[in-house]
Amino acid sequence: MPEAKMSAKARIPAEPARHPRGGLYYEDFAEGQKFTHRLTRTVTQMDNMLFSNMTLNPQPLHIDAHFCATETEWGRPIVNSLFTLGLMIGISVNDTTVGTTIANLGMTDVRFPAPVFEGDSLRCETTILSKRASKSRPTAGLVEMHHRAYKQDGTLVAECKRQAFMLKRPA
Repeated sequence: MPEAKMSAKARIPAEPARHPRGGLYYEDFAEGQKFTHRLTRTVTQMDNMLFSNMTLNPQPLHIDAHFCATETEWGRPIVNSLFTLGLMIGISVNDTTVGTTIANLGMTDVRFPAPVFEGDSLRCETTILSKRASKSRPTAGLVEMHHRAYKQDGTLVAECKRQAFMLKRPA
């Protein structure tokens, strides 16, 4: 984090002023900075069914309990991995980018090393990998984040690197 002003009374670093919606500006991110996100979420069967149906994904691995019980190694439906990806990034937004993201530029190195099932509760962490000022827009910068999601027993279930186009602090 950039050098923070110290409160004279408490000698505790003052948090940088956030966007009115709560997000951090480009200047507030520092390489190596780690966020342990406060929000967690238990995944439900309805989440999985709605997401799979809304995205027109008929994969029985996600929506057919009988198929899963009789024809898969899991014995039950696994949560759609794209729902898991979206949830992981969504959980991070409140602590990092709400109101300050101009656009997501891409996601790379997406991995799902273990399945997520109905009833699993996910927690997430974000580490800032790099940042650089925009060459074309003086009011913006690029921040690369590494998101990770874990289920309740500590098993890593998802991770990705995300490149976000972020607002700089207004002058």
